[in-house]
Amino acid sequence: MEKITDLLNLRDGEDDRARTLEAVKKNITFKGANLWILACAIIVASVGLNVNSTAVIIGAMLISPLMGPIVGAGFALGIYDFSLFKKSLNNLLTATVVSLAVSTLYFYLSPFKDVQSELLARTSPNIYDILIAFFGGVVGVIAVTRSEKGNPIPGVAIATALMPPLCTAGYGLATGQWKFFLGAFYLYSINCVFIGIATFLIIKYLNYPAVKQIDETHQKRVKYIIAFLITVMLLPSSYLAYSLYREQQFKKNADLFIEKEFTDKGYTIVYKKTDFGPKSRKLELAFLSRRFSQAEITALKKRLNQNKYLSDTRLIIRQDSTDRMNALKGDILNQIKSSENEMNLKDVKIMQLEKELSSNKFDSRQILKESRALYPAITSLSVSRTALINQKDSITAVTAVIYDAEKDLSKTDAEKLQKWLNERLLVNNVELFRKR
Repeated sequence: MEKITDLLNLRDGEDDRARTLEAVKKNITFKGANLWILACAIIVASVGLNVNSTAVIIGAMLISPLMGPIVGAGFALGIYDFSLFKKSLNNLLTATVVSLAVSTLYFYLSPFKDVQSELLARTSPNIYDILIAFFGGVVGVIAVTRSEKGNPIPGVAIATALMPPLCTAGYGLATGQWKFFLGAFYLYSINCVFIGIATFLIIKYLNYPAVKQIDETHQKRVKYIIAFLITVMLLPSSYLAYSLYREQQFKKNADLFIEKEFTDKGYTIVYKKTDFGPKSRKLELAFLSRRFSQAEITALKKRLNQNKYLSDTRLIIRQDSTDRMNALKGDILNQIKSSENEMNLKDVKIMQLEKELSSNKFDSRQILKESRALYPAITSLSVSRTALINQKDSITAVTAVIYDAEKDLSKTDAEKLQKWLNERLLVNNVELFRKR
């Protein structure tokens, strides 16, 4: 038994109590170096939240001096020094107001006002935050009372995280989002109260002497105030912790339901949305190719509500009133047919053009030789089919023969040449044109 007592003994390594109290009083006041450090910590934390940088936020936690007046208030209650308690609360209130004002101004002027994950993480406190604040405060006050301060102080500053929720509250004020402000400020209040309570309990356990003796009524009043603060902080945070637990169970069981009913059966899910609202819960899905009949959807809803964590959850399966796969196949076939028709029309057009080109081909060189045998005066000749358009927009197909000669052909020779060309070219529409 003595060994266990020795193991749990907090009095070993305890610093001089007068020196500890003096150090606590020194860290309460916000002036000089403490004020400068507070201002820098506010800016650093606000920037870290704004750019969603965890490293920067941790840095702000480490340099923040807000622990001083909180530990001072708990210490003052433990030794019943109400003047010190009042001074600690006044300094804490001043630091809180200054921090809120500076962070609100920063976020109001900042061009980046998107909600980041580091901001969201400090808007829904629960009972786990109370545990962190309380046990972090226990470690903090134990470290304060040691002659060898050791490494716990930085860890306590990071764990209890006073500055980030306070700056998140400033973001809520700057952007008019009261839910953010109230949630973050509640988290800040939880940290302050339970660090103070942890300090009070450790100081009482270490049996620090009271500054002045007070009657039993005053002692009871202090205990009632502490009990009231614990209740005020515990009830909402317990409800929020229970809500968080229910939401996590809902998401976990929804994923299991999806895996069992759809994924394991090879259905490809292209859209998933879960909504855990305070009044209604919803699971919304859409699939790549699988379509469900109304009877299948009814059976799925029944199996969904058999799970106690998914009861009263609406199952919504998004699918068109038409069979999109068959419609898609039809569209593809129509496109293929349309393409084939276009190809056929193009082939016909090409054949027509080829026919026209072939019909328009004449061996002008050979015809020139034959023509010169009959009429040596002809020096050049060209034959082609063309369309002759007159003033009335009527079109006449002609075979045009353009020739040149050393001298004009007589009318009789021209008529003979025209008749010969009609016979030679197997046409009856030759028109002669003399090149000028």
